Amino acid sequence: MSDPTTAAATDRGAVEAGAPAARRRRELTYAVLFCLVGAGLALWASTRTWSVELTVRPAPLPPVHDARTGAGLLPWLPALAVVGLAGGGAVLATRAAVRRLLGALLLALGVAVAAGGGYGLVAALDGEVNRQWPALCLVGGVLAALGGVLTALRGADWPAMGARYERPARRVADAAPGDAAAGPMTGQQTTEAWNALDRGEDPTAG
Repeated sequence: MSDPTTAAATDRGAVEAGAPAARRRRELTYAVLFCLVGAGLALWASTRTWSVELTVRPAPLPPVHDARTGAGLLPWLPALAVVGLAGGGAVLATRAAVRRLLGALLLALGVAVAAGGGYGLVAALDGEVNRQWPALCLVGGVLAALGGVLTALRGADWPAMGARYERPARRVADAAPGDAAAGPMTGQQTTEAWNALDRGEDPTAG
């Protein structure tokens, strides 16, 4: 019979070993959400009407309403937001140094988008001005910048898309020739190995 104390210690060690992996996945999720939500919000806000200028014409002609969107005032603003959306998705597919560089790029894009929203808040635009859309654009840029900061600082330690399926193949290729002498893994051993990988453990250790 197995020792209950040993079994409890093993379970506790498994939980503690899986905690860092869970934290890294959570950080990755937050960073991607910040980038996607922030860039999407900025893109939407940039297409709204930021100001409406009224031009009076001689009677009986009606006045002309000239509506200007954020994209009309700052044509580069929606383009940067689209790049931010693409970069948020690319965070999932990159890793290591490339991911950190991508985080720095997303930070710069977020700051630029936030600056565009800030301009809309303080600029002396003609006509009737709606400041809520520039404010949302500013918030979106800040969120995207936060995602970029998190990616640049912590992204090198996060898992990449498909990493769960690449690691077993790499370990099999790197196994010593003598390991094959133990024979093929049983179905139960294979299941246990996959469960260990999901918890962030190394099934080949020890």
